[in-house]
Amino acid sequence: MNMILLIILTYLIGSIPSGLWIGKLFYKTDIREHGSGNLGATNTFRILGKKAGIVVTLMDILKGTIATVLPTLAYFADSGIHPLIAGAIAVVGHMFPVFAKFRGGKAVATSAGVVLGYHWPIFIILFIAFILCLKVSKMVSFSSMFASVVAFVYAIIYTFFEQDYFLLIIITILAAFIFYRHRSNIVRIKAGTEPKVKWL
Repeated sequence: MNMILLIILTYLIGSIPSGLWIGKLFYKTDIREHGSGNLGATNTFRILGKKAGIVVTLMDILKGTIATVLPTLAYFADSGIHPLIAGAIAVVGHMFPVFAKFRGGKAVATSAGVVLGYHWPIFIILFIAFILCLKVSKMVSFSSMFASVVAFVYAIIYTFFEQDYFLLIIITILAAFIFYRHRSNIVRIKAGTEPKVKWL
């Protein structure tokens, strides 16, 4: 019973459409009708500004972190669900949220929250990699994919020493999610038409 409850709960946590709710509550704006139409933090920054973008980013990260930590709590101790699997379910919820007609974000911030909740050093490394890449490329999409590659390489090295195969498997899946959700961005990057940030 706890297993089913945890699966439903982590999916619902991931389904919280942060960008949509912040936009509607505080800006009277549905960000799905503007910019890329995406519910993620990048489109929130673009449409609603830095303050809203930061709040949505933090909320999306926390979704992954909370979902990853839940299986470690005493109430769910007998659920049999690995923390990383719970986190991955939240990422699926973020991409296909029941509260927003299954049109969600691109999995980046919530995936980052999963690694933060499970192994915080990799979160720090990925944050630095993302910021440095963004500083050079000015492209959030490219920087997100670059960070996912860094995560994959880190997971390989970490697993070699620590035999944490779950980490390698879930990082591989999350990286695949990120690349898949950025298909249109990849096309624009190749064509040289991908939008660039101006605030960094």
